[in-house]
Amino acid sequence: MRILFIGCIESSYDQLQLLIDGKKDVVGVITKEKSKINSDFCDLSSICKKNHIPFIYSDNIADERTTEFIKSCNPDIGYCFGWSWLIPGRVLKMPKKGIIGNHPAELPYNRGRHPIVWALALGLERTAATFFVMNEEADAGDIISQEIIPINRTDYARDLYNKINESECRQILEFTEKFENGTIEYIHPDLQSGNVWRKRGVKDGLIDWRMSAEAIYNLIRALSEPYVGAGFLHREKEIKVWRSEIMPAKGYCNVEPGKVIRINSAKDFIVKTYDDLIHITECAGFYGVEGEYL
Repeated sequence: MRILFIGCIESSYDQLQLLIDGKKDVVGVITKEKSKINSDFCDLSSICKKNHIPFIYSDNIADERTTEFIKSCNPDIGYCFGWSWLIPGRVLKMPKKGIIGNHPAELPYNRGRHPIVWALALGLERTAATFFVMNEEADAGDIISQEIIPINRTDYARDLYNKINESECRQILEFTEKFENGTIEYIHPDLQSGNVWRKRGVKDGLIDWRMSAEAIYNLIRALSEPYVGAGFLHREKEIKVWRSEIMPAKGYCNVEPGKVIRINSAKDFIVKTYDDLIHITECAGFYGVEGEYL
């Protein structure tokens, strides 16, 4: 089965390597030379050069240059794993079996943007790795494979990212073999029962100390590496925060949110939130004073 691979993030690299190691027939790769929107961006050209796989950089997958490349590859199927742009219908129809996409959420629930970030920020206890036949609506096609993934309370973004990638790699080999032997099954999702997550903005990543300690803790782990980091403003400068823990507010229940309780170092300090204390254990560098309000 001739596979066209599309992707430009860290997990795309792992999944392309998986197919190569599995002796699958990857006949072409579409990737990007750079990306302003993918914090986990990865240029796949190096793995293509090493394995003598034709590739193309594309800023518009529907332009003539890219579609001609697809035609030249003559793919039976497309795998689009790690591509943040919608693909028009005429391109989706070019591979004989269509193009398979992935979404790290329990489809038909949690379609849309930033699924790993939202799952952690909302404190969800589970998510999923899902593969589906792409159509012109985001994350809405027939599902071909899905695996539930538990989220531990101590999981940060990288932990969940790696869990999802491991699940996706297992599933890719399984459904590739099913496509090859003609045993693939399709499940039509009930989109009416699902929901769509919105795009996050800069304000969504700002810590407001009037939030609960739990909400702040979840926000910090949601935006930690490989993402951009949660942050707070101090003297008109944004300070990025990467790790934290919740501490009980015993003895501080009558203290207002935002007060700096203790500073251990520029990267280690304690702040009162709406309910408990939040202990920042790793940040970009905070040079405040004990007793001030953030």
